[in-house]
Amino acid sequence: MSIVNIANQADFAEKVLKSAQPVLVDFWAPWCGPCKMVAPELEAVAADYDGKAVVAKVNVDEQPELAGQFKVMGIPTMVVFKNGAEVNRIVGFRPRRDIAAAIDGAV
Repeated sequence: MSIVNIANQADFAEKVLKSAQPVLVDFWAPWCGPCKMVAPELEAVAADYDGKAVVAKVNVDEQPELAGQFKVMGIPTMVVFKNGAEVNRIVGFRPRRDIAAAIDGAV
């Protein structure tokens, strides 16, 4: 499964908040070094959780209102949503086992 890119507020509501599966949302920016480091970890997690969870990305430069709405103070911030509510949060680079563990709590 590929990673879902979130384009706007309506897209976020449809693909994240209304999702039947847990969703891990990566708040990131193209200039962020740790964000680049976590990208391959997220790709691996997206493949491992295909059919069980969704991995999505929000570019905070393009969607500052979403970053503000979810109180993202530093990037990368990965937030796990289940049934439209935040259930877990990781700030900063983490290896895929830590990202997977955050999702496991919601699956």
